[in-house]
Amino acid sequence: MSRAATSVRATPPAIPSAGAGSYFDRSALPLTSLLFLTPLIVAYEVGTRWYSSYPGIVAFSDLQHFFNLFGATDPYMPATAVVSVLLACHVLRRDPWTVRAGTLLWMAAESIMYAIPLLSLGYLFEHYLLLHPNADAWRRLLVLSIGAGVYEEMVFRLILFHLLHILLIDLLRVPKGRALPLMVVTSAIAFSLYHYQLSFLRFSWFTGSEPFEWQSFIFRTLAGIYFGLIFLSRGFGLTAGAHASYDIVIVMLRVWAQS
Repeated sequence: MSRAATSVRATPPAIPSAGAGSYFDRSALPLTSLLFLTPLIVAYEVGTRWYSSYPGIVAFSDLQHFFNLFGATDPYMPATAVVSVLLACHVLRRDPWTVRAGTLLWMAAESIMYAIPLLSLGYLFEHYLLLHPNADAWRRLLVLSIGAGVYEEMVFRLILFHLLHILLIDLLRVPKGRALPLMVVTSAIAFSLYHYQLSFLRFSWFTGSEPFEWQSFIFRTLAGIYFGLIFLSRGFGLTAGAHASYDIVIVMLRVWAQS
């Protein structure tokens, strides 16, 4: 097993107890990330059942299709995967089983804070004008925003970063100083392309819901780099929280603009 397989960020410190270490150390622990993201996971599962007639997050569906290849057809498998991965990281790291409630509250505030620079960038790209939800659609978009924060970050940061870590650092022995920027950029480009309907040589490689457009592609690539840097420095929980916070605020701004 690679070194990356036992963590949710690149080189997490070993925290001897929940009371030791700073907030920045405690908030990056796998168990803390799991407890922080549990309300988002539950909200997405309940919301998608309520709006079952609408398509969900593509990353969530891709995870379902992956598990179906191995005969696992339970609709809750992606959520189970998030819980299982974070619990496995927690056990392998031998972290304590206690989490401070105050840490979770500060993580919520920090996630919202991380959304602010991205909102400014989105304003420059006019990204917030791409969709205009009506009164019936905004609740569904709110559910999708929550799911995007968890499952897109799981696929493009938690999973893809670890795979790239295995390939570049563990197998090819690329120095970490060169490998980490390459991991950030590669995952950002993949994250951006996944939103579009693209085909090469008659094969569909990306099956998102939008036609390709350079402005939104550049914006999403920059956003992917931003989330990658948060992942490396602050861990999975805050990355997913920042992503979900940004998407939720965007939906609310669109509703406000319509009203």
